Amino acid sequence: MLYAVICRDKPGHLQTRLDTRAAHLAYIEATGIVKMAGPFIADGQMCGSLIVLETEGLGAAEAWAAGDPYKAAGLFESVAVIEWKKVIG
Repeated sequence: MLYAVICRDKPGHLQTRLDTRAAHLAYIEATGIVKMAGPFIADGQMCGSLIVLETEGLGAAEAWAAGDPYKAAGLFESVAVIEWKKVIG
């Protein structure tokens, strides 16, 4: 199943994102369940993330989101994990 992980950064935490980016990308590579991902952009700066995971269920997707180094660094103001159905693309 596919799940969208929708993350919004805390205001003023761009440096946290930049400092943790290498660990976040390594986590994505190591876990092998990310189908697509990228940052949200506002006013030319990264301000959140959209990550699409392919997992066996919601619990696995939530566990992945909980293990993200960005979350451990305190970057996110909010995180939502929602089942997603690919229709186009």
